[in-house]
Amino acid sequence: MEFLFLLVGVVLILEGMPYVVFPESMRDWLRKLSEMKTEHMRMVGLFSMSIGLIICWLVKRSNYF
Repeated sequence: MEFLFLLVGVVLILEGMPYVVFPESMRDWLRKLSEMKTEHMRMVGLFSMSIGLIICWLVKRSNYF
């Protein structure tokens, strides 16, 4: 359970960083994101989830980490 909370904390840190460092760029990016078609957003989300799953699988299966 401790690891889960640490992981959530790291994700929140990484998610918040662009808003602190580049607030104007993030506002423009969010505006473009709101104008994106739903189908395109789903494909981007599916791609991101797939890459994350592959990374998690590789880390669990390899002896490098």
